[in-house]
Amino acid sequence: MSKQEEEKGMERKVDGMSCNIINELRLEKQLCDAVIVVDGAEFHVHKIILCGCSPYFMALFTNGGYPPDKLRYSIPNVSAEIMELIVEYAYIRRVNITEKNVFKLLIAADCLLVNSLLNDCCMFLKAQLCPENCINICRLAHSYFCEKLKQQAFRFILHNFEEMVRLSEEFLDLTVEQLSEIIEKDELNVKQESVVFEAILQWIKHAPWKRKAHIGVLLPRVRLGLLTHDYLMNNVSNNVLVMDDMTCKLIVTRVLMGIDDLNPSLPLSSDLQRLRLPSAVLLAIGGYGHKNLNTTQYNCTNVCTRNIEAYDTRAARWVNVTCNDESPRAYHGTVYLNGFVYCIGGFDSEGFLNSVRRFDPITRTWAQVNPMHSCRCDVSVCVLDSRIYAMGGFEGFYHLNTVERYEPENDRWCMIAPMHEPRSDSSATVLNGKVYICGGFDGNGCLFTGEYYSPQTGAWTLITPMMIRRRGLGVVAYGGWVYAVGGNDGVNQISNVEVYNPQTNVWTQGPAMNNKRSNFGIEVLDDLLFVAGGDNGSTSMDEAECYDKQTSEWHAIENMGISRRGLSCCVLSGLPNMADYAAPRDDPYRVPQSSQSTRGYLTPPANV
Repeated sequence: MSKQEEEKGMERKVDGMSCNIINELRLEKQLCDAVIVVDGAEFHVHKIILCGCSPYFMALFTNGGYPPDKLRYSIPNVSAEIMELIVEYAYIRRVNITEKNVFKLLIAADCLLVNSLLNDCCMFLKAQLCPENCINICRLAHSYFCEKLKQQAFRFILHNFEEMVRLSEEFLDLTVEQLSEIIEKDELNVKQESVVFEAILQWIKHAPWKRKAHIGVLLPRVRLGLLTHDYLMNNVSNNVLVMDDMTCKLIVTRVLMGIDDLNPSLPLSSDLQRLRLPSAVLLAIGGYGHKNLNTTQYNCTNVCTRNIEAYDTRAARWVNVTCNDESPRAYHGTVYLNGFVYCIGGFDSEGFLNSVRRFDPITRTWAQVNPMHSCRCDVSVCVLDSRIYAMGGFEGFYHLNTVERYEPENDRWCMIAPMHEPRSDSSATVLNGKVYICGGFDGNGCLFTGEYYSPQTGAWTLITPMMIRRRGLGVVAYGGWVYAVGGNDGVNQISNVEVYNPQTNVWTQGPAMNNKRSNFGIEVLDDLLFVAGGDNGSTSMDEAECYDKQTSEWHAIENMGISRRGLSCCVLSGLPNMADYAAPRDDPYRVPQSSQSTRGYLTPPANV
């Protein structure tokens, strides 16, 4: 700890001691110069302390038209229980905020202008947001002008709409204006547009005698052009509410004619077929690539790239989101933690790296954080309990078995227990509170071993070896199991997939990928397993595909913009600026009829 940090820590300690001493004087009614009377209860206080906490008390004690020596002050509309907490907060600047008292405390803090306590209440409510209470918190924040909390609660409603509709009783109490505001947003997170239509029906059914007239206001906010012909015919057009409303009947008829191409001179309104924004996107960062026929970005055959692409599952498209100040790197690790993307170690065409760069996806800026103790190319990384683990890798001479763990709040890397054997070109994931790492290269050959780390024991434990040796593989937790995907078996790239059951400690064969590949990006998004890029044995790849455990099938998705191997992937979620990482919604999309199926949103829209 630096001298400056020690001095700040000492200042906080002294301030805390002073606060406690003055609070003890209050409790003993010593040197008090005012009495706050609330609901028959009396609170002996020091005017100067309350003035420092709130403009309300400053005005009450100095400009309230009272004589300067006035002793007793009555405050209405606040309970004695809440006033006791506010007085305590004024003295020691902390209070026990609970689910039981937070709403009353926020209202009183707003009334008495205790702004720092108001902010603390908002922070508490933000942490408590869930599908059951998000609407009530949003309303409260709006009523008391807590704009930041209101935005956070509204964003939570949009991102968790399906769960909120299913679990929240407050959903049924929304006004038609409030419901309209929610369902018209691009950010509304629904995989199938039918969810929106059915939510409207559920809301109307709660009070049909007064709400059925609102169908004409709500239906135009449904992206009807994203529904299948069958759903429109069987569930929308013959719905009694729609049939009784002339405006709705005309809209549905027009959509059906547009889908069937019966009247091409009447194109659908862009609002009716505008794609919703995804709640999360897949980022593919860096890598070692070669010149692609579709780009003039590179002037040489092979080069480390700074290219970043985002895969938008709703539009089924890759979008170039490269930032100019990123440094090229390949064979690195990437994780998303606490709102930041971390790029860890790797290779930059000149040397092996121990550097770590942090990307803020909201401001779209990069910053350097503390480097690792070792250079690590072909490093394996993951996140567990808000800590980043960097395992193994190649430092230029040796393949490492050492492991480092990063604490973002302290910007500090520390060494933890080493693995059982050196591993570079391996891959790692987190499942059930443990870090799993499999395969890799130890300097002599490809590995088929795997092991896990438990933070509780601080030790690594070997698991049953895989059936195939592999380096450059992808390891990911999916559906409660650990998947070991592709790689190189020491001779060739492979498409083989193995699945590990942690309960039985047994590997079984999984469905193989469509393409052989090693050193590719791998992640799980929207309950699908994605792989992108890699090396097929002869060249870098731009092909990407995804696996659906429900069907046990791999499906090709749109190719990336450039071919590359040694890239790394992570998932960005819950961003307020998700539109910056998604395909433009103003394009004239024409969504195929499969878009209403369970996985149909993976099919690229035509005419894009």
